[in-house]
Amino acid sequence: MRGEFDGLAAVVTGGASGIGLATALHLAGRGARVACLDLRPDGLPEPLLGIAADVTDDATVRAGVAAAVEALGGLDILVNNAGIGAVGTVEGNDDDEWHRVLDVNVVGLVRVSRAALPHLRRSAHAAIVNTCSIVAHAGVPDRALYSASKGAVQALTAAMAADHVREGIRVCCVNPGTVDTPWVRRLLAQAADPEAELAALQARQPTGRLVAAEEVAAAIGYLASPLAGATTGTVLAVDGGMHGLRMRPRQ
Repeated sequence: MRGEFDGLAAVVTGGASGIGLATALHLAGRGARVACLDLRPDGLPEPLLGIAADVTDDATVRAGVAAAVEALGGLDILVNNAGIGAVGTVEGNDDDEWHRVLDVNVVGLVRVSRAALPHLRRSAHAAIVNTCSIVAHAGVPDRALYSASKGAVQALTAAMAADHVREGIRVCCVNPGTVDTPWVRRLLAQAADPEAELAALQARQPTGRLVAAEEVAAAIGYLASPLAGATTGTVLAVDGGMHGLRMRPRQ
């Protein structure tokens, strides 16, 4: 059976775990050749190609993208998924932490996109999909720094879409709610009452559960697909209804 990504090459940053790994496997399962750029890309399942790169270091980003393009025979899809979290109000993170998170979540995306664009311009089906977050829309307690970074990603997505649409490069983003990833599980483990914290995270999404990484991967796959050729500048929420629904409290 022919896959919609047959003949296409994709790079996924932060592709060794969580949403990134789920996305890489989703694309590969539908025919794409996939390279995962990650700080620690060891132990990836076949047929994924792991390449070590640090999105805060321009030289390793350029080398990683070049290595991926050479190994894959080109580049058609870039998934900017690498990111880190932060907890606290505006008083809770010092200047160094603000610079660190913005360097990864925003400038890191810029570095990878900048390295990839010359190759994407040669593709007949070029697409960039950025992993953003529902916090770009919704105010969530104790996420000031993280929210600021993801708000920047959403705005950057729209600007990139406008800049590159006439070059045949589509740019979109996904806005997940709380996803069941290793990072979220580590966050829960640090809570005073992990079970109560998990119940609170589940309850703020109208579906009453965390989002699965595979559900986000499927949304990324849709936006990256040649079948979505008329879709650009789009923000796709995968948040269990958190953005748009206003539910009554459970009786």
